[in-house]
Amino acid sequence: MKSLFLVVFTLLPIINPIGLAPIYLGMTAGWPEQARTSMARRIGLNTLILLVAATFLGSLILRFFGLSLDAVRIGGGLLVASTGWRLLRSEAAPAHENLASEPTDEIISSRAFYPLTFPLTCGPGSISVAITLGAGIFSDGTILDFSALITVLGLLLVSGVVYLCYRSAPRLVRLIGETGSVVMLRLSAFILLCLGVQILLDAGFKILKGH
Repeated sequence: MKSLFLVVFTLLPIINPIGLAPIYLGMTAGWPEQARTSMARRIGLNTLILLVAATFLGSLILRFFGLSLDAVRIGGGLLVASTGWRLLRSEAAPAHENLASEPTDEIISSRAFYPLTFPLTCGPGSISVAITLGAGIFSDGTILDFSALITVLGLLLVSGVVYLCYRSAPRLVRLIGETGSVVMLRLSAFILLCLGVQILLDAGFKILKGH
């Protein structure tokens, strides 16, 4: 249980699906409930796949390509900051126009991974933590044991929370109204921009400190 709580309560504050719910709503504005449910389900599944891959294969992939965690943080920080900037500058469409949009399966599939899963939901911070968790699992040379299964269970719970938060996001709009949702979208976009800048600064300072 201690290992399970470690995985869940380490990743959830970094992913912060509740805080990202307004961003999710803004990027699926006007979509019917069925399309949003399908999108939330795919984001949850993509998040699980990315976290599991980062946990069990992340270190090997970084070594294969000669990359460092700092490089991953810098690249992800740029993506997060650019996404936040784009959302800040986007124009909010009127509600009657939003309701007319009907996303296709191709649109849902493409946007479910980028940018909604990566880098918004499963970004450089959560990937770095997953790689660190994987390094702890394989530190004693074992490939698969009970600790690894508990880690997978924790990742499954985290992905389930992501799905539930995004699935319930439309209720937030009904509670706070259209004006409140626009305000929350702008504030969340600004926080997202600042988060990307903070990731870049942390990685940059760490590199400079190493030299």
